[in-house]
Parts: sequence; structure tokens; C-alpha cells
Amino acid sequence: MKILIIGRKSRIGLSLKKYLGNFFFIRMDNYKEIENKKSIFFNQFDYLINCSSNKSYIEKKYNLKNDYDYQIAKKIANSDVKQIFLSSRKIYPAKDNIKEKDKKKPLCNYSKNKLLTEKKLINLLKDRILILRISNLIGYDKILSKRKLHKTFIDIFFENIKKGYILKNNGLYKDFISAKNFSKIIERLMLKNATGVFNVSAGQKIYLDDIVKWLNHHNLKKVRVIDNKLIESNKACFYLNNQKLLKFTKIKITLSELKNECKKISKIYFK
Repeated sequence: MKILIIGRKSRIGLSLKKYLGNFFFIRMDNYKEIENKKSIFFNQFDYLINCSSNKSYIEKKYNLKNDYDYQIAKKIANSDVKQIFLSSRKIYPAKDNIKEKDKKKPLCNYSKNKLLTEKKLINLLKDRILILRISNLIGYDKILSKRKLHKTFIDIFFENIKKGYILKNNGLYKDFISAKNFSKIIERLMLKNATGVFNVSAGQKIYLDDIVKWLNHHNLKKVRVIDNKLIESNKACFYLNNQKLLKFTKIKITLSELKNECKKISKIYFK
């Protein structure tokens, strides 16, 4: 199987390349390197995974020229190449046990754009599109520690650590998945020729204070624990229902695996 991953400086892209490279042929390019390529170039691949984005797509209202995934999809519309779209759980309202068919309620431009792209890709590619609605992804690469686009939970944690404190998040929980498990899931979905929409998550409540504790595990310096002043506006607790994913892939996702991955990241960062 041949896979094109777009986004040389993407943390997700590099994680996918590292894992999937053990099983498949991987080519990795920047979006700028492939945006003017003709359709014949893409026909050599079985799958395309775009991990790149741009600030306008993240922050502004939808504009076709800023939608890299749709621009890529147009190039493979008349071929057999399949596309994997990395969508977001933010298209749903925050609640417990969110299923793929539940009501959508995107609140920011980023999530509104993701949902619009989903619809466009389904209309264009039909049964050659695999949409992954991803919860918070836990992964770290020291080389890519400075993110220029939207920040993840782990980015904010390490930013605060540099300032000498961690935030206390009394009772707040969200859903997470490790980059390692995410890569395994994509491998299994491709091997099973999956299409359609899947929630990608641990599928359970994961308390933010636990994640913070695991990520801080190897930190030998004392840090201040301070109340999160934004806690009232951050009460968007949720977890996704991932039963469709687990049934299809047969992958077991455990809290202990996530805990161990967080501690590995902690060791890399602090030592």
C-alpha cells in the first residue's frame, strides 16, 4: 500500500509516518509541494492523508481556497485513490456519549469549516472518503514544540510549565487518545478498507487533573498549582462514543495506555 501524507511539519503527520512506515510505503510532502501537481501524480497512491492546514481555515469563515482537503479531493475525484479527512469532535455540542449520528453544533469558525469540508468531501468522493472525528490527541515531538497554528491541550500544559505553574481543573473531563493509538487505528481502518465516519477517542471521561499529573510525572522542579480562572468558560465536558470504531478495528483502547504515553512524553520533555 502506498500512502501520501501531506504536512512535513505536522506533529500528527510525523507520528503517522513513523508508525505506518513500518508497514507501508510512505511519501511525505508539504501542501505547497503538491498543490500544483496534476491528477496523474496522485494516482500512484492508495490513500492520501492531509495533516496540514492554514490560519485562515482555522480562524476565518469558510473559503474554498483555504480548504486544503477539498482542493486535494478535486485532484483525485476521477481516480480510485481514497482520502482520509482529519475532522474534529468540536462539530458536536459538548455532552457525554456522543455518537456519530448525534446532532451537530459547531460553535467556532474552525469547527464550522470542518463540518462544511466533511459534507463537500462526501459529495465529491462518495465511498472513497474516510472521516475521523478526533478528540484531543496526546503526542509530543521536541523538534516541533513551538506550534504556529491552533494549540492543543499538551501545548498549553508545557507553556504553563515554562512559566512555573500548572492549572487546577476541578472536576473537568474531556476525551483523549494517544498519537500511538491514533496511528494504529488508521492502519487498521485502511487495511479493512473503511469508509464513512468514525469517532476516534478513548471513549470515556478522562479528568484533566489526571492528564496534568501524568504529564508532570518526571518534573523534578516544584511548580505552583493555581486555580484555572477560565474554568467557568471551559466547562465543555464531553466524551465520545467510540463503539463503532472498536467494533470495526478490534483495537483495545485503555486508560493505562494513555497514562503510560503521557509519562513517556513527560520523560522526553523533562529529561
